[in-house]
Amino acid sequence: MEKEIAGKMIKVNDEGYLTDFSQWTREVGEAIAAENNITMTPRHWEVIAYLQNEHKNNVALSIRKIGKSDVLDIKEFYQLFPQGPLKTSTKIAGIPKPASCI
Repeated sequence: MEKEIAGKMIKVNDEGYLTDFSQWTREVGEAIAAENNITMTPRHWEVIAYLQNEHKNNVALSIRKIGKSDVLDIKEFYQLFPQGPLKTSTKIAGIPKPASCI
């Protein structure tokens, strides 16, 4: 299905995750963040870049793995993305919902 995000028709699944990463832009990420009541800061974008890079390298994402990364700890992850950090951040990043998310 398609949904209008940032003025563009974007392919998403029934949970709102992008199904075609090539459609992702920073503006699309901003719009998804706004839908989730998140105001993006440079720190948010650093985390999004990390998640996208891990996805491109086919690394399975989990909160635990991110907490062990040098990028941020779990406490900060929850502060940046308070309503389900991994689900929300991967949606903003335009990547599929991790298998570790229910």
